Amino acid sequence: MLRLAGVALAVGLADSINPSTLGPALYLALGRRAALRVLLFAAGVVVVNVAAGLALTLGPGRLLLALIPHPRSTVRYALELAAGVVLVAVAAGLWLGRRRLARRALPAGSGAGSAWVAGASIAAVELPTAAPYLAVIVAIAASGASIPQDTGLVALYCVAFVAPLLAIAGLLLAAGERADPVLEAARRWLRRCWPVVAAALLALLGGGLTVAGAAGLAGR
Repeated sequence: MLRLAGVALAVGLADSINPSTLGPALYLALGRRAALRVLLFAAGVVVVNVAAGLALTLGPGRLLLALIPHPRSTVRYALELAAGVVLVAVAAGLWLGRRRLARRALPAGSGAGSAWVAGASIAAVELPTAAPYLAVIVAIAASGASIPQDTGLVALYCVAFVAPLLAIAGLLLAAGERADPVLEAARRWLRRCWPVVAAALLALLGGGLTVAGAAGLAGR
């Protein structure tokens, strides 16, 4: 279980370098009540991702695995291998498209009253294409963990995913307007470098899962 928790945490942190959430958060960090707006935005992202993750993990995920007549350990290793391949493929796509992606404008933020709705909406729209999160959900569903453990693992990924947003809110609470130069530098860095950094992290994690899954299957 500790191994799976490490995977959920690591993939969540790697996936957190995501302009779809970081871009709006950096714009919401401007103006009055900026920390509150960023926190509401992060809460919207977390609520939707946790709800969707639990629905998939405790619903169709367990049902499908119950129908597979193979030993659970074999299924787990096979799904780890598949999840690793998915992450490596996503990393390759980010790397190949890094120049085009870096030229895209960052998503703009929303007003204070709609920050929570914006976070929830972005999370819902991104969910069908959130390959790293879906890979983690598959691994959790295959683990045979209890419902409380599944819930904790999904929540761990989701909190890791919004860790940069929480860091932005913490910086705003601690420094106020003095944080503006730091946040502006972060905007420039995000636009220029996020595809390369995200590709490297996902490739590293995907490679590890692929090796672990393949080794497990070879040892059966």
